[in-house]
Amino acid sequence: MTEHVPYVVVGAGAMGLATTWQLARRGHRVVALERFERGHTRGASHGATRNFNNAYAAAHYLDLLTLARSEWDELSRATGEPLLRLHGLLTHGDDAVVAQVHGALVGRGERAEVLTASEAARRWSGMRFDADVLFTPGAGVVRATAALEALERGARGYGADVRFGHRVVSLDERADGVTLTVEAGGERRDLVAETVVVTSGAWTPGILPPSFPLPRLTVTEESPAHFAPIAADPVWPSFNHLLPRERYPANVYGMPTPGEGVKVGFHLVGPVVDPDARTFHPVPALAGQLRDYVAEWFPGLDADSAAPISCTYTSTDSQDFILDRRGRLVVGAGFSGHGFKFTPAVGSVLADLATDETARAAEPFRLP
Repeated sequence: MTEHVPYVVVGAGAMGLATTWQLARRGHRVVALERFERGHTRGASHGATRNFNNAYAAAHYLDLLTLARSEWDELSRATGEPLLRLHGLLTHGDDAVVAQVHGALVGRGERAEVLTASEAARRWSGMRFDADVLFTPGAGVVRATAALEALERGARGYGADVRFGHRVVSLDERADGVTLTVEAGGERRDLVAETVVVTSGAWTPGILPPSFPLPRLTVTEESPAHFAPIAADPVWPSFNHLLPRERYPANVYGMPTPGEGVKVGFHLVGPVVDPDARTFHPVPALAGQLRDYVAEWFPGLDADSAAPISCTYTSTDSQDFILDRRGRLVVGAGFSGHGFKFTPAVGSVLADLATDETARAAEPFRLP
């Protein structure tokens, strides 16, 4: 028997759960379908922490960040789960970028302070600096695992139906609705929705029909690592380090993860992969470069203590997100390794697009 629902969300990672929560709290009946089990490690949403990084200068990201902060707070109030840990963020390595971001944040009334390298080294003795340092105390980390649990709990509390182990094997958009064939428990059944939101990360191109005008998405396997502090120093901020390419392959980001160490990673350097055929192991040369970087820039960390993490980035060429609608299909994709902090705001934008055909995301997020 074919099931009919107004809204279906395909993919129940962070963005899918956020969209489901946003739709359900607005009073809509919504079903979320996730092909894998709850808490799986095959995508981009697992892990204890994500950088709540506010070091942006572009208005469309700062607007989204403002919404995200209020929505994280709302989710925390609704579920009783504190989701942000605001211990501050340091951005350094490029004085021009530091000045630009500082100006953008101060212009919006955000707290932001530029320190000299020596001032920063006195405050954060576990790190080394050689340029101006932007300190933004209103940043820190999102408790990612707790956030997923809170989003699911919040969505179910509003009546959403979240189904794990349900794989969408086909999707057919017609004038009167979207038919999805779903496989679960070795059986297939059809589900018809008025509108479908696809938030399937690396699997997005395989879900959407070939005619959908999706720009190129590149899936890479990234391997940051946790490093052990040498001493019990509680003062660890989150950080962005903007590095010269002649010495290192990319910029570095990181944050403290209680119980696991300090997470350090190069941004968007991993090999292109099939998300269903990953190694889950770091590239040795990149792991060696990360070890050398930590040895040079983190006197407070044991550079030989790396505990690698495997995750995927699904990136657009511009590294801007895709948040848009065509017909009865809404897509949220291409979060390019910097999307998690925006999760509840992305869910809000996608819910707007799903429920209002006249809604539009900011221009840089739209389909061509």
